[in-house]
Amino acid sequence: MAEKKIQVTLLKSPYGRTQGHMETVRGLGLKHRHDKRVLADTPAIRGMISKVAYLVKCEEV
Repeated sequence: MAEKKIQVTLLKSPYGRTQGHMETVRGLGLKHRHDKRVLADTPAIRGMISKVAYLVKCEEV
């Protein structure tokens, strides 16, 4: 069975946000606005996305 994937897109800049949110965005592999990454759908990744949900868009691939 294939592993589920999700595509995460950075919509807003993390600059000026709390240090933890900036580090979470970097942990997701996002550097610039409109940057996209396809990541494994794991509870850890879901937790990181929920922490910075106001900065990113998440779609299932």
